[in-house]
Amino acid sequence: MLSPERIQALCESSRPKLEAMRAALRAHGSALVAFSGGVDSTFVLKVAVEELGERALALTALSASVAPEEAQEARELAEKMGARHVVLGSNELANPQYAANPTNRCYFCKTELYDICEAKRMELGLAVVVDGFNADDFKDHRPGHKAAREHAVRSPLADAGLTKEEIRAWSQSLGLPTWDKPQMACLASRIPYGTAVTRDRLLQIAAAESELRKLGFRQFRVRYHGEVARLEVAAEEYERFLVADVRQRINTAFLALGFKFVSLDLEPFRSGRLNEAAGVTKPVTPESRGFALPVVS
Repeated sequence: MLSPERIQALCESSRPKLEAMRAALRAHGSALVAFSGGVDSTFVLKVAVEELGERALALTALSASVAPEEAQEARELAEKMGARHVVLGSNELANPQYAANPTNRCYFCKTELYDICEAKRMELGLAVVVDGFNADDFKDHRPGHKAAREHAVRSPLADAGLTKEEIRAWSQSLGLPTWDKPQMACLASRIPYGTAVTRDRLLQIAAAESELRKLGFRQFRVRYHGEVARLEVAAEEYERFLVADVRQRINTAFLALGFKFVSLDLEPFRSGRLNEAAGVTKPVTPESRGFALPVVS
């Protein structure tokens, strides 16, 4: 978690980036924000509402790959920010290319999302679709960026060069409850590449992760391996598994959901481990996204 001193320093050093982002949003005149309720898209929506008011619209697409808690939180966040908000269904599971779970699965999911966003943008006469892609995302395996480029989606955070830490710092400064929210990803990311993504598996994973949230766990993943649920948790939460009652409650809940075995990974959670296992960790460069990061002094 960022300290107050670190937050202040980050805000002071990145203020020109934020002003560049604000100016870019104003220049668009209106925008549809692809809004998941995560740290990045929440910050984009907040700034868009401040700069564009009613000319900013948040769109949240829901499917079985979105945890119920995330869907509800997105609704509540949009309401608190006074943002116009629409929630529409997404059906990426109907695409066999997505369901087969290749290493570029996110491309097919984002294609579905941006098709929905573009249709709504055109219906309402908004100028542009914007997403929450940030400067640090260039370092990760993000096949969904191809879909964003194909749909002319703009990324105000990356355009301004804002990093994840800077976004969290500014989120705290603006009073957003998501400033220290753990990293999130769609539920399909819990299933190893090559293992089919099905509605039943997504619902099983969602229910299992809900059980962990009820017990107060914050940063974790329930990885699906058929009969086995493999838990990855943050290093600072490991000690909780020393308590027999916690282990028993998790095991009992997961067995009731259809898993036959429950294991705790000896390596703490960190984003991208399934990408590493699949050998798809080559960083995405600004050039491959279609633009270069600006130099902001």
